[in-house]
Amino acid sequence: MNMILLGAPGAGKGTQAELLAEKLSIPTISTGAMLRAAIRKGTELGKKAKELIDRGQLVSDDVMIGMISERLKEEDCQNGFILDGFPRTIAQAEALDGLGIKIDLALSFDAPDEVIIKRLGGRRECPKCGATFHVDNKPSANGDFCDKCNAELKTRDDDKEETIKKRLQVYYAQSAPLKEYYGEKGVLKEISADQPLDVITAQAFAVVGAN
Repeated sequence: MNMILLGAPGAGKGTQAELLAEKLSIPTISTGAMLRAAIRKGTELGKKAKELIDRGQLVSDDVMIGMISERLKEEDCQNGFILDGFPRTIAQAEALDGLGIKIDLALSFDAPDEVIIKRLGGRRECPKCGATFHVDNKPSANGDFCDKCNAELKTRDDDKEETIKKRLQVYYAQSAPLKEYYGEKGVLKEISADQPLDVITAQAFAVVGAN
């Protein structure tokens, strides 16, 4: 199954992507994770991406499409994949179609803005190993320090409230129309993300027939 996950930043796409990938034995391709790795390594792509992300803006289509195109050619994607964070615009969706990649399911996770702001504001990331935590939902056993490598956890610049609000504005302007795009293709399914995690996961598994 070739699947994409839709929804505003903080709607829980990353968490559900991990659970679905394990259940279905297919890889999750997170453009966010790919970009953050580039930022931590200080590559040229990482530096350019960080400037845009810190302002709450999207990375250019050419960069994202190139990254995704190369990744989907790898062997572990031949039996299916989950795209998390791509496409984010109609142009990217059309580019994906242009690559001849068929999407079987577009699963949208929807939550109110106030829920999104609270979730993202509570996220913490390890600048050393990239592990992610949440002060409410997934706290580190070591408090303000990573329980994997003991580095001090940080709030990502794009998780600060002012930037979150800008990210939501960008989402509604550029990404929300994807629901209509994939709805017209007959592959869209919607799940409320303003529910307990186990309920959301059960509904996602039901949609993909993996109960």
